Amino acid sequence: MLTDSHCHLDGLDLSSYDGDVHKAIAAARRKGVKYILSPGVTFEAFPEILKIVETDNDLFASVGVHPTEENVYQPTLTELITLGQNKKVVAVGETGLDFYYGKDEAKRKQQTSLFKLHIKAAQELNKPLIIHARDADQEIIEILTNEDAKTIGGVLHCFTGSLAMAEAAIDLGFYISFSGIITFRNAENLRNIAKKIPLEKMLIETDAPYLAPVPLRGKPNEPAYLPYIAEFMANLLNVSYESFTNQITENFLRFCKG
Repeated sequence: MLTDSHCHLDGLDLSSYDGDVHKAIAAARRKGVKYILSPGVTFEAFPEILKIVETDNDLFASVGVHPTEENVYQPTLTELITLGQNKKVVAVGETGLDFYYGKDEAKRKQQTSLFKLHIKAAQELNKPLIIHARDADQEIIEILTNEDAKTIGGVLHCFTGSLAMAEAAIDLGFYISFSGIITFRNAENLRNIAKKIPLEKMLIETDAPYLAPVPLRGKPNEPAYLPYIAEFMANLLNVSYESFTNQITENFLRFCKG
């Protein structure tokens, strides 16, 4: 049994599935993928995500605004909490910080303010956070610590940070999620970090339609490709495929309960 902890179901390339997202989900199910979480990145897109996940008991959603979405509607705390009360919403995010595109102070302040708002909403809802982190490792850990995010925990999705960041996040009750990046030839440092992460604190994801794993790199990603990541991770950690996937699924179900 496989679990895709981060898959943008509303953004998949459905050209091979007659435009039907449920056919893509069915293809993933045939590959052993049972649970899928589809994260929110804008308020405008959230209704479509909810429409998809409400059709299936094993599909879940999160609600949030991605940190790089500066030009979309910025929600209030009340709005985040209201949408987050839906029974299909198991987490808040994706949220976090992304400083990859420079040091524009106004954008950094906006991202930081929105990040703290998501943390507050998650605390009010008693649901975990889904964190996007790029070029802001120290800042994210400081905010999570100062805002007492340990009370709710969460996941650092599509992890590419440092071992120090991973260890600090685990101490705060967070999981570390690995995507197809772990299979890339130039990801040796990330693989070395993954070997040091306790299996009971790991998740895996496709982040589809992005970051298709080797040997499909360059193609639009989809949840049916998750077994490539799972098999690679099991081999990397020198554990059986079954024990790895069972533990990951157990981790995900525990994550969903907050």
